[in-house]
Amino acid sequence: MHLVHHWFGNDKTQLHIAVDDATGAIVGAYFDSQETLNGYYNVLSQILSNHGTPYMFLTDRRTIFEYKQKKSPSTKEDTFTQFSYACKQLGIEIETSSVPQAKGRVERMFQTLQSRLPIELRLASITTIEQANAFLLSYIREYNSMFALCVYNIKSVFEKQPDDEKINLILAVISSRKVDNGHCIKFENKYFRLIDQNGYPIYYHKGTSGMVIQAFNNELFFCVGEKIYSLDEIPKHEHTSKNFDFTATVDKPRKRYIPPMSHPWKQASFEKFMKKQVHRTQVSA
Repeated sequence: MHLVHHWFGNDKTQLHIAVDDATGAIVGAYFDSQETLNGYYNVLSQILSNHGTPYMFLTDRRTIFEYKQKKSPSTKEDTFTQFSYACKQLGIEIETSSVPQAKGRVERMFQTLQSRLPIELRLASITTIEQANAFLLSYIREYNSMFALCVYNIKSVFEKQPDDEKINLILAVISSRKVDNGHCIKFENKYFRLIDQNGYPIYYHKGTSGMVIQAFNNELFFCVGEKIYSLDEIPKHEHTSKNFDFTATVDKPRKRYIPPMSHPWKQASFEKFMKKQVHRTQVSA
């Protein structure tokens, strides 16, 4: 859940949080300029790293969890599909509710945070989101020690913690792209070529479709069918001529890390998942 408020500085920011329903402990918290997939991914990353994989998310009907289509979204903009697919890979169920009783604990927590957290942030001279997120890590521990309940005879509803590599690949943002006539793809106004694990460039025909996988740590990969490659940024225009400019040395290709084929973002499985999303098949009003 999230709340927009004057937490620090002059501008309102969004605080994304997740609360353990059994203990009332904050298990993840993150500031962002607005409600974003990045905000919820950071909260989920904290949960996975510090507690393990939760059984279920019980949420209110936020856009990220229950998308209402206004126009046909691009793959990257469809935050519901992105987040729900990540949860599917982890075995996490998502249940949305508009019933006030279902979200009462979180709302009471926000009331407590609104009365305490802005004061703490001001005393710590916090003025930026980066500073605020760093501050949250220690503040959560203090908050939980004061307010979280000690629950006895109840086992935690968290599965085993996934390793860092799995978290990095699952909490990814996917964008559909096609190979251009230069055997490259364009992503965020930059051009990239495909590189295999041995460091050699890979060439596909113009129009070949695939998925850019922007991992949680911002590493970029490109998936075509069942194959995945690293991406190397290239200049938009060559500054030398291959015919007339002599290159003194040729660097030996550098081996690249390529995720194993067990990675979750296979093109066919993600596209199959997208086709099952009701909001992507609804005709916009």
